[in-house]
Amino acid sequence: MSAPDAGTGAEAEGTSALSMLRDNPGFLSLWSSRVISVGGDTLSLVALMLHVADTTGQAIAVSLLLLVGDFVPSLLSPIAGAISDRFDLKRVMIVCEVAQGVILLLITLSLPPLPLLLVLVGLRAIAGQVFLPASRAAIPGLVRDRDLETANSTLGFGTNAAEALGPLIAAALFPFIGVRGVLLVDAASFLLAGALLLRLKSLPPIPAEGGEKSSLLQDAKSGLGYIWSAKVVRIIALGFCTIVAFNGVDDVALVLLAKVTFAAGDSAVGLLLGAVGIGLLLGYALMTRYSTRVPLVVLLIAGFAVSSVGNLLTGLAWAVAAAFVTQFVRGFGIAAMDVATNTMLQRQVPPRMLGRVFGNLYGAVGVAAALSYVAGGFLLDATSAPVTLIIAGGGGTLATVLVALTLPGVLRRNTPGRGTENIEG
Repeated sequence: MSAPDAGTGAEAEGTSALSMLRDNPGFLSLWSSRVISVGGDTLSLVALMLHVADTTGQAIAVSLLLLVGDFVPSLLSPIAGAISDRFDLKRVMIVCEVAQGVILLLITLSLPPLPLLLVLVGLRAIAGQVFLPASRAAIPGLVRDRDLETANSTLGFGTNAAEALGPLIAAALFPFIGVRGVLLVDAASFLLAGALLLRLKSLPPIPAEGGEKSSLLQDAKSGLGYIWSAKVVRIIALGFCTIVAFNGVDDVALVLLAKVTFAAGDSAVGLLLGAVGIGLLLGYALMTRYSTRVPLVVLLIAGFAVSSVGNLLTGLAWAVAAAFVTQFVRGFGIAAMDVATNTMLQRQVPPRMLGRVFGNLYGAVGVAAALSYVAGGFLLDATSAPVTLIIAGGGGTLATVLVALTLPGVLRRNTPGRGTENIEG
């Protein structure tokens, strides 16, 4: 879906992030849409959590809100990915953004009781689950092949910055406009994001080989089968999900590490939780400049290793300052594994399967994260935060070794399935 590389010298080195945003209106529209909608989404998450906590007074209600918003949509990921491969990506993304805006508007106007609120939040999350693989599958149609690393890095930086700033903006808005006002801002952000996507060119689906038509369920099933049959994709997906399954518990473990192990206050908790976010943003910034200079397989394995060893070393840390450093460095690893994973899949997977691969990957990651929270919670209760972090980091490091031993050889024998088409520049 992306154009073949051409040229030599400076041109072959690719486009910088700023130049891409300035000179590629299609990518700028997608980037702006994602930044605005992600930022708005964090606003509504904070608002709804506070609303549910105030109206029910039950922690389980807040947990159900998070479960419906994060975990339940991942169960529909095969269908979400199949939709991306079946319809024009531009239309899919616009419909998803508008649908989320309308649902948020309904929530804002009614602030319904918890059962109906959970249904509406679930519907909004499902629309978001459909949007995510479509947005990643669209990138190869908007930028040149040699610019994929930069595009993924730039998108990652923008969305993570928006996610980090969202709660701060919400805190500033609450005293003036309250819960309904913040929710209304989020609804408007989705509608604005959808409008920005109108500038995209059409990104039609790639017909199946032989022109055979199949049902949506058949497409979803074939997407699952492809991931298992394609060795490169299978190793990347299993490696990524295993890393998440081991390390997803770190947020909870860091809270206990600061308050129980180090006997520090709430400021230390915020410091440790913020460390990986700071490293993540700086990591994406570095990826926009230097990711094209490192082989993707090296970037992926290094990202897996740093993100896992970072937790292992955090478990061995002797003070808050030491734990901050290890988590800060760990953020660089998470950025590297994200950019490498997205770019490798965009280059290795046939365009007609790309939405399903991304949909299934993100769904599996959501399930892995949920499993990590549950299993990690039991492990924390049975042991301690340092032990949990050491086990999490050690398991992730073992998974990294297995990927390092298998993926390079499979890549050497594999021919990417990516097609070439004109791009929007």
